[in-house]
Amino acid sequence: MTDQTPPPAAPAPAAPLSEAEDRQWASFAHLGGILGILPSLIIFLVFKDRGAFTREESKEALNFQITVLIAYIAVNVLSWIIAAFTFGLGGLLGLLTPLVWIGAVIFSIIGFTKAKDGIAYRYPIAIRLVK
Repeated sequence: MTDQTPPPAAPAPAAPLSEAEDRQWASFAHLGGILGILPSLIIFLVFKDRGAFTREESKEALNFQITVLIAYIAVNVLSWIIAAFTFGLGGLLGLLTPLVWIGAVIFSIIGFTKAKDGIAYRYPIAIRLVK
C-alpha cells in the first residue's frame, strides 16, 4: 500500500498593486536611497512584477544608488592613492564623500516627492545598468 499524496500546489502570483500602492512603493524606493542601495533593490525585486510605476521608479532609484556607490568607491580610492603620493594632502579629497551623500539625499527626496504625486522622476546623474 503506497501513499500517493499530490505534490503541493505552486504558490499563486501576488496580486497587482492598486494605483495608490504603486505610487507608495515607487516613492519609498526613492526615499530609501537615504539609507543606501538596499531599500531600492528590495523594492525592485519584490514589486517589479506587481506595478508598472513601481518597476520603473525602483529601477531608476536602484540605478542612481549604484551610481552613488561607484562614486563613494572612486572618491575613497582616489583619496588613498593621491594621499600616498602627496604625504597625506590627498586625504582632503576624502572630504567629498559627505558631499556625495548630501547630493544623494537631496535627489532621493526630490524623487520621493515626484513619485508620491505619480510623476516619473529621472535622476540627472545615473548610470543606467539595470534595464
